[in-house]
Amino acid sequence: MTITRAAIEAAYARIAPYIRRTPSWTLPGAFGHDGPVSLKLEFLQHAGSFKTRGAFNTLLSHPTPQAGVAAASGGNHGAAVAYAARQLGVRARIFVPEISSPAKIAVIRSHGAEVVIGGERYADAQEACDLYVAESGALRVHPFGADTTIIGQGTVGLEWEQDAPALDTVLVAVGGGGLISGIASWWRDRVKVVGVEPEGSRALHAALEAGGPVDVMVHSVAADSLGARNTGDLVYATCRDAVDHVALVEDEAIQHAQALLWRDWRMATEPGGAAALAALVSGAYKARPGERIGVLLCGANVDLTKLAELGSHE
Repeated sequence: MTITRAAIEAAYARIAPYIRRTPSWTLPGAFGHDGPVSLKLEFLQHAGSFKTRGAFNTLLSHPTPQAGVAAASGGNHGAAVAYAARQLGVRARIFVPEISSPAKIAVIRSHGAEVVIGGERYADAQEACDLYVAESGALRVHPFGADTTIIGQGTVGLEWEQDAPALDTVLVAVGGGGLISGIASWWRDRVKVVGVEPEGSRALHAALEAGGPVDVMVHSVAADSLGARNTGDLVYATCRDAVDHVALVEDEAIQHAQALLWRDWRMATEPGGAAALAALVSGAYKARPGERIGVLLCGANVDLTKLAELGSHE
């Protein structure tokens, strides 16, 4: 399936009955920037993140085998697949690494999926998931490296453009790269799309620098959502010409953005969900005077006790 604007429009028609149309909120002169900042509040999506879009698009685009569906996840993708599977009456088994937060595992289980915990990193969970799919015949729902996933995530851009049509640049957090691949495919050659990755988890930055996908070490406060070791070929090929560049942010900047959103705006976001804002606030992305900037807040599956503690240290 080709990743085009037409494909994203068709996906939106397909998944619209099952997802939330999340709001965009344009703020004049916010977060130290002198121009307008449009926040896309995708953390208000079902299951707490944008991943629900890709999950529904994949499940609605393929026949479901008797064994049901399976996914590997740091947490958010698993929650989204579990939610979509329950809504569609499908069995789901979700493989998560040991670094997944208890809050995210609880969300997955709350949607009725079976959870299998094992391995230190996301790649270990993906290996276990792939083995199960090969043995059982279950439908694998890949978190980023599949066309139906990317096209589903691209519907974020479709909504955002309808609500905030005059953007110059959008900042998008990157884990495996499915979200930014979809958004960049929607806005290709019309709006500058900038990726944001933690310094300690930079799969897309490394791929663009190397001229192809490469394995990276993963060590970041946002590793449970932005912790892919390798983008894979499809994400790299999609982003190579459609993404302007990737800004890298320190973990401290991510946590500061989290605390800022909670303290000043009462928005509860996980580290990965606040990473794009961290690029603007910290200066990792150098905005031009008056630049019309979009910031995607993409995930809210966070332990509120830890968030409150983080805010108290600011």
